[in-house]
Amino acid sequence: MKHRSLALVLLLATATSSASALAATVKVEIPVREVELQIDNAGTKAPMWTYNGTIPGPLVRVNEGDTIDFTLLNDPANKNSHSMDFHAGRLDVLTDFESIKPGEKKNFTFKAEHPGVWIYHCGSDSMAEHISRGMYGVVIVDPKEGYSEVFPKPDREYVLVHGDLFEAGASGKERTAGDKWQGVLVNGRLFHYDPVHDSNAGIALESQPGERVRIYFVNAMINEWAAFHPIAGIWDRVWDNGNPKNVLWGMQTMQVPPAHGVILDIISPKDRPTNNALVDHSMKHAMNGGITVLMNSKDANPLKGHGDQLILR
Repeated sequence: MKHRSLALVLLLATATSSASALAATVKVEIPVREVELQIDNAGTKAPMWTYNGTIPGPLVRVNEGDTIDFTLLNDPANKNSHSMDFHAGRLDVLTDFESIKPGEKKNFTFKAEHPGVWIYHCGSDSMAEHISRGMYGVVIVDPKEGYSEVFPKPDREYVLVHGDLFEAGASGKERTAGDKWQGVLVNGRLFHYDPVHDSNAGIALESQPGERVRIYFVNAMINEWAAFHPIAGIWDRVWDNGNPKNVLWGMQTMQVPPAHGVILDIISPKDRPTNNALVDHSMKHAMNGGITVLMNSKDANPLKGHGDQLILR
C-alpha cells in the first residue's frame, strides 16, 4: 500500500478522472481552534469553534478504498474539550470519537469504503453547540471507477456547506431548541457569495456558459432540512449522498436533511451569459443568508472551481 500525505491547511488529495488502482494511506492532521471569526461580509466577528480556524474546516478528498490516518489536535489555548466524528467511515463511537482536552491529541484510522460527499463534525457535549459554532467540514470520496456516462467529468467543482448562526452566548440547550437562531452561514458567512442581497459580498461562484458545474452540498444545520434549488436553472443530475449509483435526473429542489450531503450538477445555456441563485428555498433560510450566486460568462475566472478553489474563502 502506498502512502500519500496532505498539506495541513488544504487537506486536499488530487482529484483525478479515474481513481488510482492502488489504494493509498492519506495522513490528515487537523487542529481545533477557538477563535473570533468573521461571520458576514461586513466584517462582523463572533466567537466560533473551528477546525483549523475556518468554517467549514479543511476539505479532505480521497479515493474510494483509501485509508485515512487521522490525527486531531486540541490547541492548548482552547478552553473546551473537542472531538471528531467522520460520517465517511465505520469506527467506534466510544473510543475513536471520544473527546480530548486542550493540549491533547487523538489518532485513529479508517477506510473510505463508499464514494460520496460526507460531513465531519465535532461530537462533544453539547453536540448542538459544537456543530453550530462552526465545527464541521467535508470529506469527498471519489469513486474508484472514476468518471462514467452516468457520472460525467465536471468542468468546475464547488463545495457549499450551509450551517447555523446563533446569537453569541446561546447555550447548547437553546441551540438544540432552535432558540436565538439568527441565520444561515454559507461556507462560514451570511450571504457569503451573494452580491445581489449583500452589497458587501465580493465573491461569487463563476463558470463559462455551457459548463457542467458540480456542487458538493452539505447541510450542517443542526435541526432543519435544506431545500436546495437553482433559481433560473435545473439540476441536470443529482447523486444522493454523492454516490454515483444514487442518480436522479432533471431535479428542481433537493431536500437535504441535517448532517447529510448530495452532489448536484448544473449546466447553464451555452449561447449566452446567465446567472443562477443556488438557494435554500425555505424562505427563512434564504432571506437570512442562504443564497449563493453562480455567474456564467465567457470572462469567468479560470481558477475558480479548480484545485484549491473548491471552497472560496
